[in-house]
Amino acid sequence: MLFGQSLFQSVLQRLEDEAAEAADDDTSPSHRISGLGSGFVWESAAPSPADVERTRDLYLDLMPEETAPPEEPAAVAEPPPIMPDHLARTAPMQVAEDLALSPADTLQILTEKRRSFARANHPDGVADPFRDKATRRMQIANLLIDEAIARLG
Repeated sequence: MLFGQSLFQSVLQRLEDEAAEAADDDTSPSHRISGLGSGFVWESAAPSPADVERTRDLYLDLMPEETAPPEEPAAVAEPPPIMPDHLARTAPMQVAEDLALSPADTLQILTEKRRSFARANHPDGVADPFRDKATRRMQIANLLIDEAIARLG
């Protein structure tokens, strides 16, 4: 109880007092927000055809003028990819030279040579027209390294 009234009763009394003050005051806040255009909202449930047309015109005035879509720049033809020199070396002897295999290589050295060779020659790392050559080089390198590992064991 607040001053002989319940909390609910005091809230009701306060709302009634505010409503009475708002009725006496001409500058009472309305349901409209100052500066917010409400030209697209009809005041009644059934707008007149004139209201509909006015609202449509207001809406269309806000729309940007129709312009042609921006033209896409002319496609610049990409130059054809250039094949790296090492991809032309697909003979087994040439791949063996690139691997620089020696009888003294250990398993760790051979594994590192395989990874190093794959970084430079893997088919996923070259342009499409050269993937066949890169695949061939990787096949040969893997066979040579697998043979060298087999000789170790």
